[in-house]
Amino acid sequence: MKSLEQRIAEVIHEKVSIVPYNPDWLRLFDQEAKYLRNRLPKTLVTRIEHFGSTAIPGLVSKPIIDILVEVTSLEKTKKQIVHLLKSEGYDYFWRPEFDKPPMYAWFIKRNTDGMRTYHIHMVEADSKLWDRLYFRDYLREFPEEAKRYGELKLFLSEQYPDDRVAYTKGKTGFIVTITEKAKLYYNAT
Repeated sequence: MKSLEQRIAEVIHEKVSIVPYNPDWLRLFDQEAKYLRNRLPKTLVTRIEHFGSTAIPGLVSKPIIDILVEVTSLEKTKKQIVHLLKSEGYDYFWRPEFDKPPMYAWFIKRNTDGMRTYHIHMVEADSKLWDRLYFRDYLREFPEEAKRYGELKLFLSEQYPDDRVAYTKGKTGFIVTITEKAKLYYNAT
């Protein structure tokens, strides 16, 4: 059995592949969200949202559906959900929201070839990760910003093809700037 350190090293060095937008991503989100709603304790799961690049029509993306799941308690999630999803083949990590606490439950689902297909982010209602919905909605409404983001993603994937940490850090400034702009636009500040 691999140590946590070995598992993390493998995950962060998996290839960063950016592909053209696939309209099936919306259906795949719906399919996984339905599965999660039917499989997970209804007393814990209150909301499920599609976010990230696959949720933005026309945007290039890694072919991984990001799903944000609101849970009423992360402690209960550890006790009632982690073992369930791990037993069904999901990888599980307890990870920081933005490279520092607070922590949250993160799952990776893979296809039969071992490729990532879903990232499931389980957070409570007060998590800052919910701000990513402002980013998503803004890029949906302003395709020229989505295009700029897509160009950045392609550039970074070429610069850091096997370094997901550097790839992600390279996007951070753009994401923070657009999220703040979106919060002002949607009067959410």
